[in-house]
Amino acid sequence: MSFTTTELTGSKVEQYEQLTEQARGLVYEESNLIANAANLSALVYHALPEVNWVGFYLFDGTELVVGPFQGQPACVRIALDKGVCGAAAATRETQRVADVHAFPGHIACDADTRSEVVVPLYQGETLIGVFDLDSPVPDRFDADDQAGLEAVAAVFVNSLG
Repeated sequence: MSFTTTELTGSKVEQYEQLTEQARGLVYEESNLIANAANLSALVYHALPEVNWVGFYLFDGTELVVGPFQGQPACVRIALDKGVCGAAAATRETQRVADVHAFPGHIACDADTRSEVVVPLYQGETLIGVFDLDSPVPDRFDADDQAGLEAVAAVFVNSLG
């Protein structure tokens, strides 16, 4: 099966609606966590401007471990009480950080990153991991980005069955 991405058009909200539909098509009838995380990382990385890292950290029962991603090599393990990813996992709330250097306990995996958004991934009460995006642009992510990325993250979680 081949999958063809299409260029996103219209307003930012419309572009995220299109991206979410592409994500649904990409994971259709596939429930493998690694396969879907890999393909969604690639889809989002290539669809969005001004991002330098898109990927997943997966919960191993103790901490977050780097999963499929696009971008520079990343930190391998993140404790649930560390960094933006740990905060998203621990609080169950999306973390949108305009300036990562001002975030207490920020983990600098890529020195070029200036802003970040991390969506926690839960299936019921079970932590799966987090969906993490970094940008070299300060304050890159706004409320529309957050809502759109939360929708893509929901497609991922729903694909797991």
